[in-house]
Amino acid sequence: MSETAIMKFIAAANRYDTQAVLDLFSADAVIDDVSVGEKFRQQAGIRKYFTTYFIGYHTKTQLLALEQSGDNSTLAKIDFTGDFGHETGGLNFRFNEAGLILHIDAYLD
Repeated sequence: MSETAIMKFIAAANRYDTQAVLDLFSADAVIDDVSVGEKFRQQAGIRKYFTTYFIGYHTKTQLLALEQSGDNSTLAKIDFTGDFGHETGGLNFRFNEAGLILHIDAYLD
């Protein structure tokens, strides 16, 4: 299930479909991105993160690998391109029991 949700997240992000991205997250979700030094909480925070760092920078996301990192956690190794150039990094997804994204730890290499 987590692989499907991650693939849906990447596809929606690459279409810049804000609502489709938000629909994948639980109401109390958090994105903790150490590369920008900020935590983005709940739907309003997730929207801000997505519109700033994906839409705002014309980010395209390519999945490089998936690694199970716990019972409800999966690390997606990612290749990012956009107005900023090219970066690799990771998105460590944690899911709730309903299969919604509960938490993402995001980083750049």
